[in-house]
Amino acid sequence: MAFASISPSGPDDDNKDLAEINIIPLVDIMLVLLIIFMVAAPLSISGIHVQLPRSQAKGGQVDQKKIILSIDEKGDYFIDKTRIQPEHLEAKIEAVFAVRDEKELYIRADKNVSYGRVVDAMTAAKLAGVRKLSMLTTAPASPR
Repeated sequence: MAFASISPSGPDDDNKDLAEINIIPLVDIMLVLLIIFMVAAPLSISGIHVQLPRSQAKGGQVDQKKIILSIDEKGDYFIDKTRIQPEHLEAKIEAVFAVRDEKELYIRADKNVSYGRVVDAMTAAKLAGVRKLSMLTTAPASPR
């Protein structure tokens, strides 16, 4: 003889709550991923190791959509993380800006790089049609 209780609204009412999806673990995972990407994104911007010179002048923030030409201590040219040979620099810059309306280039030059390499980069950019050049620097060390 089996005993079973049947509720007045039907036998399936006890299983009703089991059919709902618990989204709290999903939200936890998404928040952890968001934090990971927020920490990792600035690290991927710099790309090439460059010791920027210090400047008292205040500048604006560089948007990630902007094109940055880096010149390392050895005098090698990079756009993003791609190394560019000096003889192809003008053509590469021209190709990058061919599809852009805003022709603005940021130059990140190492503080120990030869001045001639920076001038060569600026000349190549101007010949490629860049209308605005900006030099990136770091803020001076704060006095303690």
